This record gives sequence, structure tokens and C-alpha cells, in this order.
Amino acid sequence: MQEKILILDFGSQYTQLIARRVRELNVYCEIHPYHHFPAPDASVKGVILSGSPFSVRDEKAPRPDLSAIKGKLPLLGVCYGAQYLAHHFGGEVKASNSREYGRANLSFVDGGCPLFRSIGERSQVWMSHGDTIERLPAGYAVTASTPDVKYAAYQLEDEPTFGIQFHPEVYHTTEGSVLLKNFVVGICGCKQEWTPDSFIESTVGELADRIGNDRVILGLSGGVDSTVAALLLHRAIGPNLTCIFVDNGLLRKGEYSSVLENYQELGLHVIGVEAGELFLSRLAGVEEPEQKRKIIGNTFIDVFDAKSREIADARWLAQGTIYPDVIESLSVNGPSQTIKSHHNVGGLPEYMKLKVVEPLRLLFKDEVRRVGRSLGLADKFLRRHPFPGPGLGIRILGEVTREKVRLLQEADAIYISSLQEAGLYDSVWQAATILLPVRSVGVMGDERTYENVVALRAVESTDGMTADWCHLPYEFLAKVSNRIINNVRGINRVVYDISSKPPATIEWE
Repeated sequence: MQEKILILDFGSQYTQLIARRVRELNVYCEIHPYHHFPAPDASVKGVILSGSPFSVRDEKAPRPDLSAIKGKLPLLGVCYGAQYLAHHFGGEVKASNSREYGRANLSFVDGGCPLFRSIGERSQVWMSHGDTIERLPAGYAVTASTPDVKYAAYQLEDEPTFGIQFHPEVYHTTEGSVLLKNFVVGICGCKQEWTPDSFIESTVGELADRIGNDRVILGLSGGVDSTVAALLLHRAIGPNLTCIFVDNGLLRKGEYSSVLENYQELGLHVIGVEAGELFLSRLAGVEEPEQKRKIIGNTFIDVFDAKSREIADARWLAQGTIYPDVIESLSVNGPSQTIKSHHNVGGLPEYMKLKVVEPLRLLFKDEVRRVGRSLGLADKFLRRHPFPGPGLGIRILGEVTREKVRLLQEADAIYISSLQEAGLYDSVWQAATILLPVRSVGVMGDERTYENVVALRAVESTDGMTADWCHLPYEFLAKVSNRIINNVRGINRVVYDISSKPPATIEWE
């Protein structure tokens, strides 16, 4: 039985970061909404309560039922979680009169508290709360303080219940990983056995048992998620896996043939479908981004369904869903407002009559790469930048035409190859070239030009949920700009996007 830590989510922006930090300790954990979590069984070794944008004093503040947890399992409240425990069990929480946001240093640490083992006074922590604990309930003892926050941490004297008003999961808490290890390993007793190899072994076994001799079809994209999912399924069911790779006419230059060639090395059975003309015909005259996404998604389903019907006895559809997608669908406040339609296959039409299997639904993006490396996947797959399902269709602002696709493919090929030649590709999480719906005046030789503008985008990220723009060298950007303008007839201006996410998104549409 896989041991685990449960994280109850109260809506904090940092909840996923807590999970990532726990998993970095080779301990499996799951995030569940505070009002909808499974009854703990023998596999659950401890529980963490996340922070929240709410105040415990708010009328609509989250109020979980902890009767199956508190006193029965090790429990750690973080920020709101700590304040909730104090408030609910007889303490007092008030709006803070002093600054409790940003860096702070511990001024007192109880060296006998197992949560603070090997953490000394003056250790830096990160505060982010408007309320503060004014009084602890009876039986609770303070275990750490800062100059401004007396009850920065506490412990219930007769049970393994702990609270901290700072965030151990963020980079600015310099010994946060030590504290989390003290809780997860020292207090909860987790064995740190959740590794890529153990995930592969258990997942392959589960897939084999669940699918049996049925046939599975998988839509490959060329990206790391679908490729790792395919390799796991291939190990589990061998020739009963058929992969379909659809060319929607919106791929990068030469990508269709190169991806098919790469997959031949992996021993996968891959069927290629060239459907670019169909996609472009359905996109004709359409400018609205969400409508374009839906047309591309629906057309993909039509093409995929038509090809899958040619595969006798297919019973399952495999998808490269990863853990952030699962968390989003089970968020505290329900699915968040739609900013963009998801680019995966998504909602499966009932007429396809296939059961869905998602081998990666427990993994974050960086964990998918680690599993891929353990499977022996080559770097050309593992290091490939994420690429959106709608492809260049959402990197052409406005109507998509064959000529615009050609222009963007040429400019994009120069940009990506330049990153590779300069040794910058692997330091960028995702790079994109966007064709803008504007023209600008230029001069080439003695001639006036009035041609298209492209924007270059490069971001640093871990999983795409937040991203910072990359500070690429000016000399590199100048070289790329010159190469594009000199070699792609129809483009006479190049700009660089210096927006981060949030407030901008990574893609422009």
C-alpha cells in the first residue's frame, strides 16, 4: 500500500507548492478540497492544512470537519490552517496590528519540538497573513516566535498536532524543506520510497491489471506527457497499444515527419494522419480565439474518432492528463473561470464509447520528465518545450490562413534553431513566435515595405502555472531579428514580449 500525506486545500495559491515540496522528499501526497476528502485509511501517514485567502473570522470561512484526523494522525496547520486550529479549539485570532507579510527571522525556537529539529534561531521564514493568533487554546504551547509574531508556531502538548503561521513551502523560508522533512519523515514516519522507479513499477502493474487484453488508442502530440504515457502503456500492454499522431496543419515546420521518425526509435505502433486541409478549411474566416480553439478541438476529435474506428476492438482512450489538470477540476471553489479551453481531448463525446485511462494523472510536469528519464527516454523528448494542442492556430492572432501558417513556421524555425545553436534552448521552459494582426512600414534596400510583425516569447517556469519572461541576451535577440527579417519575405519587424504570468498568459490566445 502506497503511504501518503493528505493536503487539505483551503484555496491558497501555495497549496500546489506544498505538494511539490513533499514530493521532493520522495513521499507521495494528494491534494483534496477541505470539504471533500477521503476518509483516512492505513495508507495516510499525516495531514497538512493549507493556507487560504479567507480569514478564520469571516462568515464564509472554510470550516473542515477534522474529527477523523485530529488526535488520530499527525497534523500540521500552515498559516490559515494554524489559525483555524487555534480559533476553532478555543484560542483567539484577530486582525494583526503589525506587518506580517514578507521575510522575518525567528527570535525563539523550542529546540525540543520535533518540528524544529535542526532549525536554529534567526532562521528566515516567509509570512503572508493579515490575521494573527492572539491567544492559544489550553494545552497548546508556543514553539517558535519572531520579533512581531509571538505565536509563529505551536504544538498541542498531548498529540502530534502542530501549527505554523509562516509558509515553509516557499523559497524565502530558508529551512522550510527541513521543517517539512521533520514533519513528513520524522513525525509521520514516511519511508521516502516514492521514486520514479517505484511509480513506474506500480503504474505498469496497475495498467496491466486494469486493461487486461483490451486494445488502447492514444493520441500522441510529440510532447513529453503523451510520450511518457505511451511508454508506460507500452510496457504494460505491449502491442495492444495503438498511437495516433494527427497533423492538423498547425505544427512547427517539418514537425510531422520528424516526430514520426523519432517515435520509430521507441518501438511504438504509431499511425500518422495528415488532416491539415480539413482544419484550415474549418478555420477560414474565424478570428475569435475561443472559437478557434473549439474548432481545432472538435476537428481533432472528428479526425481522431474516424481513425480510431479503423482499429478493431479498441476499448480504451489514453490521455496525457497530469496532476494540475486533476486539481483544477476538484478545486475548492469548483472549476475556475474559463480563461482558455483546455487543449487536450477533454470531454469525450459519448458516441466514441471508450473508457478513459490516464497514466500520468498523479504527476506534476517536472515529475513526468523524471519518470521519462527513468524509462530511458532520450533528451530530445524530455527537453522538448511544451507546445499547445491548437498549435500555431493560437499563435496567429486573427484569422488563420495557409500563407500565415507558412510565414509563422519559417520565423518560428529560425527562432527555435537559433536558441539551440546559442545553447539557450534548455534554459528556456517555453519559446514561441506569434504572428500579430498588424503591419508596419519598413525599408529594405531602397524600397518601402509594409509587412507583418512577429513577437518572440520565451519564459521560465516549472509547470506553466506561473512564468517569468526570460532575459535573453540583446546580442542574441538582435541576431534572431535580423535572420527572420532577412530570410522570411513578408515579415519586416520583430518585437520581444517581456510580460510575466500573471498577469499575462504564456500564449497570446
